[in-house]
Amino acid sequence: MVRYSLLRILIFFGFLFLFWLIGLRNNPVLLLGASAIASAAASYLLLRGMRDEITARLVDRHEAKLVARHEVDPTSDEFAEDAEDERPLRDSTGAAAEKPRNADL
Repeated sequence: MVRYSLLRILIFFGFLFLFWLIGLRNNPVLLLGASAIASAAASYLLLRGMRDEITARLVDRHEAKLVARHEVDPTSDEFAEDAEDERPLRDSTGAAAEKPRNADL
């Protein structure tokens, strides 16, 4: 990400120097505006591959965070409740009883 930002800045200063040499040095607003527009267009075309790599890494990191968020912590109450629901029910004699049909509703 830092490399991409540095390359964008270098492209901007390259256009700034180019336009300064051409003769836009007398109008600083035009010099900065033209440099910004030209560098944005050049960066869009020249740095596409690097931008796609960064985007893929960001998406992977986001998906990993989502997966980690949905994992159940074994020390949580939710984990204990799930374990309790999975235990077979016992009746008063100690024999396994059938689970009621609408217990999950």
